[in-house]
Amino acid sequence: MKNHVNRVVLIGTGAVGSSYAFALLNQGVTEELVLIDLNKEKSEGDAMDLNHGMPFAPGPTKIWFGDYSDCKDADIVVISAGANQKPGETRLDLVEKNTRIFKGIVEQVMANSFDGIFLVATNPVDILSYAVWKISGFPKERVIGTGTILDTARFRYLLGDYFNVDTRNVHAYIIGEHGDTELPVWSHANIAGSQISHWINQESNYKQEDLEQIFLNVRDAAYHIIERKGATYYGIAMGLVRLTKALLQNENSVLTVSAYLDGEYGQKDVYIGVPAVVNRNGIRQIIHLDLDETEKVKFAHSVKILKQNMEPVFKI
Repeated sequence: MKNHVNRVVLIGTGAVGSSYAFALLNQGVTEELVLIDLNKEKSEGDAMDLNHGMPFAPGPTKIWFGDYSDCKDADIVVISAGANQKPGETRLDLVEKNTRIFKGIVEQVMANSFDGIFLVATNPVDILSYAVWKISGFPKERVIGTGTILDTARFRYLLGDYFNVDTRNVHAYIIGEHGDTELPVWSHANIAGSQISHWINQESNYKQEDLEQIFLNVRDAAYHIIERKGATYYGIAMGLVRLTKALLQNENSVLTVSAYLDGEYGQKDVYIGVPAVVNRNGIRQIIHLDLDETEKVKFAHSVKILKQNMEPVFKI
């Protein structure tokens, strides 16, 4: 008989957080979900609304509005609180204000004896993952950012759409900063084991120049969505649920998360999006892709830009 009950604590029930909670319930991933937010009434309303959908869920999930004391028995604390990216803003513009917000959040979580895994979704996610790691004092394996999990999903979707193949059979990664300096790993991109370059050569209506436009659409997707609806939240919520499931079910799945590099890819002391094996203990290992020379240069540039923008973190 199972004794352990999986508990996820969600801090921040804005557009991303509430979308994540809704997707989590729909997929029946956890047995307990605690909502924490400064806007108590809104979060209480979310808990009520979600509970009313329980008869239609795949399994029972206990959902309630709680407080930081609920973190003590949590397996995962998901942080989606913070200032949102506004039209015209880059993710890096959010560094200073969200670093201040995160300091208060993480200190309260740690004051309540949390001993699970932190998942960070707020932007700039790579820098804020680093901040959570520094503030919490946790092992690097147990602080994970969503990294380029959404960028990779966008990449796979657009490639699948272009080649008219199920996106689940497209294997391709976006790595680096979750932002303007991210890069596609074309050298390892394939569909069902066949390199993307082979697909280009097979059909005359497929063109190399179209691939660059596909990447640009991936990189700039958030700007286009924000212009149209003010924020992005469904895609990242689905990515968060996928990551939560991989952790709670000990899947050893490979996902492009924001992970701490300590020599991998020739880089140190930075959180950045790379493929990694994740399981119940957090990040089991980082997958080293043999990048080509162009990709190595672009990845090093992405690291450099992140480090240049990390000054507010070192002040905490």
